[in-house]
Amino acid sequence: MITREKKLEIVAKHQKHAKDTGHPGVQVALLTERIRLASGHLKSHRKDYTSQVGLLKMVGARKRLLTYLKRTEPQEYEKLIKQLELRK
Repeated sequence: MITREKKLEIVAKHQKHAKDTGHPGVQVALLTERIRLASGHLKSHRKDYTSQVGLLKMVGARKRLLTYLKRTEPQEYEKLIKQLELRK
């Protein structure tokens, strides 16, 4: 689970303006952090299938958001990919 401080830090880093929390870039950054935490949990709890399903849903949601962002704002997409180190 992401702490409130960590969430605010991620939002502040990726937002476009002061009250921007719904931008796809912000959502992708938050999902990426949640995915990293869930992956760490699954490394130590291999048989937690409920968490595994949740992880797959988060990955799918992030993929859809990234596809949308790539189509609508290609420069923002490239910048976000580099910042979050998603693709190599």
